[in-house]
Amino acid sequence: MGIPMAKSNNNGANLGFEQKLWQAADKMRNNMDAAEYKHVVLGLIFLKYISDVFKEVYNELKNDPEKLSEPEDKDEYKSRNVFWVPSKARWDYLQKNAKQPIIGKFVDDAMDAIERDNPSLKGVLPKNYAREALDKQRLGELIDLIGTIGLGDSESKSKDILGRVYEYFLGQFADAEGKKGGQFYTPRSIVKLLVEMLEPYKGRVFDPCCGSGGMFVQSERFVKEHRGKINDLSIYGQESNQTTWRLCKMNLAIRGIDSNIQWNNEGSFLHDAHKDLKADFILANPPFNDSDWKGELLRNDGRWKFGAPPAGNANFAWVQHFIHHLAPSGIAGFVLANGSMSSNTSGEGEIRKNIIEADIVDCMVALPSQLFYNTMIPACLWFTARDKSNHKFRNRKGEVLFIDARKMGILVDRRHRELTYEEIKKISSTYHAWRGEGGKYSDILGFCKSAKLDEIRKHEHILTPGRYVGAEEEEEDTEGFDLKMKRLTAELAKQMEEGKKLDIEIKKNLEKIGFRL
Repeated sequence: MGIPMAKSNNNGANLGFEQKLWQAADKMRNNMDAAEYKHVVLGLIFLKYISDVFKEVYNELKNDPEKLSEPEDKDEYKSRNVFWVPSKARWDYLQKNAKQPIIGKFVDDAMDAIERDNPSLKGVLPKNYAREALDKQRLGELIDLIGTIGLGDSESKSKDILGRVYEYFLGQFADAEGKKGGQFYTPRSIVKLLVEMLEPYKGRVFDPCCGSGGMFVQSERFVKEHRGKINDLSIYGQESNQTTWRLCKMNLAIRGIDSNIQWNNEGSFLHDAHKDLKADFILANPPFNDSDWKGELLRNDGRWKFGAPPAGNANFAWVQHFIHHLAPSGIAGFVLANGSMSSNTSGEGEIRKNIIEADIVDCMVALPSQLFYNTMIPACLWFTARDKSNHKFRNRKGEVLFIDARKMGILVDRRHRELTYEEIKKISSTYHAWRGEGGKYSDILGFCKSAKLDEIRKHEHILTPGRYVGAEEEEEDTEGFDLKMKRLTAELAKQMEEGKKLDIEIKKNLEKIGFRL
């Protein structure tokens, strides 16, 4: 069954103060585009957090009864792995000046000062708060609003207030921005599922299209929840969008996650920033069906061991990029559009066949619809393993696990669905049992099937789980038609009678306040 999953307090839905904070902040957006406003808000949240952390340590040093510490000594903070915040960058100072017409310049100067004194943040923080287009009154109101919540003190950190706010805001911005927003945000339940299935305890974790760093954050959370050592993970990433890279760096910095996240505008295909990296775990959500990946420039690239991907679709370029970066016993889990499981256009079918015949595909999961903020394209999860016989699990050579999760998920609003904790546990524990980590695996009609390569060949190397798991048995209706109609009409008559009584009560209540129907 694998290691039991630590239960979260929420699934990202039914939020309380995070939602209220978002609604208040969003009111201040005025005419500003969500894509622009995102950096304004998230930059301030980051600043508030590091200021809160700094202040707590500052007060501790200041109130030291033995007076052995100097609260303005930078080295004191460095030794505790806390960012140094200069006096005019501290939240108290900014909030005191929030009503000033030049508050934007104060914030920009604060960001500059923090970057100057903390080299790891160089080039990361947003610094355009003084621009004319940003309403300074609303900026001041936003500073006052964010000032009402504790983010970096011990109590707030224990409740992961910052993580919850940051994650919720990222999701809301993805929703507000539509397709564009999805470039930097993968829904929480999908990230959680990938992490729970792969169980990245120890080793190198890589995401070559890392967006805002959600895969890394969840991996770190997984290790902590299962009492592992976060220092046992080495984090590597790459991102081609500079503003998104900045979000990622801030997202990891606020959690104290040490990482090697590279940015270049050419992207992972043209400029592989971790060329020699062989990762133990790869977790990724690359852009779906990307037609602008410059594939025509890479026809003879060494990564295309299973066939050159079509220039008009990057799906199998990503698959092969992931496989290329796997360590000998490494495992990858990634999101792709459903077309990747069955497409035969432009040589994709041949590439998929070659990957299957090399026995690299470990597991396929069909996902429910409406999970993503940015697209309605149906998606699936691929899990690939370099060597299915040479690992800590059982020998799975010649086998692929298929899981059909299309009927899972709950609607959190009219457009979005999320996988529940129980559903994530069911999918991940099925995979773990199949891999031989404890618990008994068995095929379940309509849900999961362990298929041999010969069976996959019969299906012409198509990997759609529905082809293998079959249809679940429906409960036989043994009630005869006449009996059913008698029962249903009796129930209807009772409901209609109750409806009449209710109508009378409503009329009476209306008459009492001077209205007559």
